[in-house]
Amino acid sequence: MHSDETITTADEFNESLNDLMRTACENGVDVEGGWECRNRTDNPDWDVVILEMTKRPDQETT
Repeated sequence: MHSDETITTADEFNESLNDLMRTACENGVDVEGGWECRNRTDNPDWDVVILEMTKRPDQETT
């Protein structure tokens, strides 16, 4: 699955990442852990680690 969406800012990246993780979680994918993101292009490779955080009191839903 690849997005045709162009990401040009850190805010757009954050929003896209949040959307991706929320959708995966809603579909039963365990998003916590580490992944190697290898590129077959001149772009760098990345090591990504995702950890679940405790919600702040002002973000909790009832």
